[in-house]
Amino acid sequence: MKVLIVDDEELARDRLARMVAALDGYETAAQAGNGHEALRQAQRTAPDVVLLDIRMPGMDGLETARHLSDLDEPPAVIFCTAYEEHALQAFDLQAVGYLLKPVRRENLAAALEKAQRVNKAQLAALNAGDGSRRTHISARTRRGIELVPIADVRFFQADQKYVTVRFGGGEVIIDETLRELELEFGELFVRIHRGALVGAAHIESLERTGPGQSNIRLRDVAEPLEVSRRHLAAVRQFVRNL
Repeated sequence: MKVLIVDDEELARDRLARMVAALDGYETAAQAGNGHEALRQAQRTAPDVVLLDIRMPGMDGLETARHLSDLDEPPAVIFCTAYEEHALQAFDLQAVGYLLKPVRRENLAAALEKAQRVNKAQLAALNAGDGSRRTHISARTRRGIELVPIADVRFFQADQKYVTVRFGGGEVIIDETLRELELEFGELFVRIHRGALVGAAHIESLERTGPGQSNIRLRDVAEPLEVSRRHLAAVRQFVRNL
């Protein structure tokens, strides 16, 4: 079985790699020092199992696991953590594999043997438990899984059962609902009509176009977006408070 090792500390990665090499039937397919590199290596090497550090700068292990679960054939995920065991009850209840640092060889062997794929419901429950929200949106494109920083999103726009994500580098399509996005990202976005959420940090102006009609302009977006009559008062108040 191929194992991808993800940890921001090189010494920790090398130690795990030596232990994996000592186990029959396992090999280290690649190593990664952060969540972005983990996703790239996972798409390149198609590992069976990922040993994933939880505490990493930028995108942490929990969010990285969520993006890994979007792959066509998602790997099993075993979290590696320095948390005390009593703090791991939430992970254990969700049947997510974990190893307590410093990882012992016999514990690694046991975890690899019983590793199971982590489903999205389990990962959603974990994220709900620690109160975190994603720093990136993942989308399937012809290049594989593409990560879009939330801070770079200009707007989300619903189109039938899909949502278009416009960001500084272009746009992608995701299979999520505006309601789910609104609940997760809260004050970072404002709803301007039932089919669109705009990034608060990218609002440039609110322009009146007629009686009870207005458009909103966003940074680096050529076309203005229409604000519905229903949401106009709330959007106007939101813009005033920026």
